[in-house]
Amino acid sequence: MEVKIAGRMSQIKPSPTLAITAKAKALKAQGVDVVGFGAGEPDFDTPEHIKEAAVKALKEGFTKYTPVPGIDELRQAVADQLARDYGLEYAKEEIIVSCGAKHSLYNIAMVLLEPGDEVIIPSPYWVTYPAQVYIAEATPVIVETLDGNDFKLTPEQLEEAITPMTKALILNYPSNPTGASYTKEELEKLAEVALKHDIWVISDEIYDKIIYDGFQHVPFATLSPEVKENTLLVNGVSKTYSMTGWRIGWVAGNRDVVAAMNKLQSQSTSNPTSMAQSAALAALQGPQDCVAEMVKAFQERRDYIVQRFNSMEGVSCFNPSGAFYVFPSFAGLYGRRYGDRVIQSSLDFADYLLNEFKVAIVPGVAFGEDKGARLSYATSMENIKKGLDRIEEAISQLK
Repeated sequence: MEVKIAGRMSQIKPSPTLAITAKAKALKAQGVDVVGFGAGEPDFDTPEHIKEAAVKALKEGFTKYTPVPGIDELRQAVADQLARDYGLEYAKEEIIVSCGAKHSLYNIAMVLLEPGDEVIIPSPYWVTYPAQVYIAEATPVIVETLDGNDFKLTPEQLEEAITPMTKALILNYPSNPTGASYTKEELEKLAEVALKHDIWVISDEIYDKIIYDGFQHVPFATLSPEVKENTLLVNGVSKTYSMTGWRIGWVAGNRDVVAAMNKLQSQSTSNPTSMAQSAALAALQGPQDCVAEMVKAFQERRDYIVQRFNSMEGVSCFNPSGAFYVFPSFAGLYGRRYGDRVIQSSLDFADYLLNEFKVAIVPGVAFGEDKGARLSYATSMENIKKGLDRIEEAISQLK
């Protein structure tokens, strides 16, 4: 029979971060010494007490269906953490646990967005945001932030981007891919504009615990009761506890939206995996020193990688406040050549590095900003040093 794929899929592209990682792994499988900076996950193992909780759940037969929005104990643990860490009060009915924060964001898109709706997305953006808006048959409106403004959306930019069709703003901080974050004062100015136009703020705060230099993370929902009512706070265990494969994320927000997400989830995935919920419960309720140790290692790597990039000819690198990525600008190298090839874009530079110097980075064009590229420092310092040595050598070879 003739295969006719739904038209909405024409807007969706495969994740370039996963594609780069897959290509690097394929080369490694052939015995090639590739240094990969593509991974969007911590290189640390899931802490032992969390794994033990999952094993215990398995041994005790906790392998059946659970309530669709997650077990009551986990939803309460999320509420308790938000209250303890940020003074935010949510009832269990205002929290739904899903199969990772990406699934949480997908559910939000499907229950809130309709054809004709517009969603404002600052760039550089995480590659999934526009794709999910397209899947919901709405329109992403990309607003370019600038390196000179630390990759932050300004209230003036937000005001200018809003139209009568604007339904939501997606705000991700600390940011993937730049690591940029916002002060309370900066968030308050954005909130003022969002409230004025009565738009939703989808606040993806998955990196809230991976922050540096004493920076204080301020959840958008803490700004005022009115702001909280218009905010859907997204988070999960993937980054904070190195649990990317466990697939547990959640949304805290308006109970009508959460109820609609519950209905959608009941007809798609049903509940998140039972024993993964037990592990997430242990993560939230157990010792947190494992998080501090991981963040300390990330900060040492960040300090090194930023210093190295800023010492390279034609490269400038913003110093991130959080997450585990840098997004250096390589635009100063564009127009140079290697043999008969001219480097004209982030994709050209990424191809050059991988093919000639066996270093895998993710081209910035995938994040809506072609001047730079994303490098994850969720890898060993040994790999970071080796990879940066190769990148410096690669730059020296350009004429």
